[in-house]
Amino acid sequence: MPAIKFTIEKELPDVAGRGVLGRAGKITTPHGEILTPAFVSVGTKATVKALTPEQILETGAQVVLANTYHLYLEPGDERVKQFGGLHKFMNWRGPMMTDSGGFQVFSLGAAYGKELSKITKITDPSQILAERSLDREGPPLAQVGSDGVSFRSHIDGSLHYITPEKSIEIQHNLGADIIFAFDECTSPTEDFRYQEEALERTHRWAERSLEHHKKLLDPSQPSPWPARSTLTVLVLGGASLRKIWRLQ
Repeated sequence: MPAIKFTIEKELPDVAGRGVLGRAGKITTPHGEILTPAFVSVGTKATVKALTPEQILETGAQVVLANTYHLYLEPGDERVKQFGGLHKFMNWRGPMMTDSGGFQVFSLGAAYGKELSKITKITDPSQILAERSLDREGPPLAQVGSDGVSFRSHIDGSLHYITPEKSIEIQHNLGADIIFAFDECTSPTEDFRYQEEALERTHRWAERSLEHHKKLLDPSQPSPWPARSTLTVLVLGGASLRKIWRLQ
């Protein structure tokens, strides 16, 4: 039986073939169900700020998302593993996800030192990064390469190189129900050429993430968790790519 199961509970009728895709579904995980579409509560370092796990439940939240990169830096994925994984570490009995660290490629890279988010409307010419200029006050803390990303820790300045394989290993140590392939989360202000390049790179990284995930799932190798993590991917892309695809 797969660790994760998704079923569609209800779909909106596609009137006149307009491509309506609205639907309600259910994701069944080893730690409970997630009714979709769902609001995912963010527990960056295995805690939702200002709320206890019991209070998170009282809000109606079904799932918590923790941050791979920040947990890797503090307290360390190996330490979380020694404590019995994320669920025991934060005393959360419901479903959990971990991102891949890909968002920090954006927040500590192109967006570092700028008031720029993934959801932005480009009205200020200074926000356009067509030349990928480094006009911020300090150097970025993330640099993208063909094989992975070099991160400079915001805590102590130490250098860390995260590859798709490294990201998957960290997430396996954390032990969430749903984990994500390592990706490059691009700025929405990047030009088409860079968005296309990043898309191809993310595709290669997804294949490498899957291969390493399969390797770590080898049934001959012992797992510290009663249930294995399920690997999935994020749907990304910048405004320029979406515009081209709509025209096609």
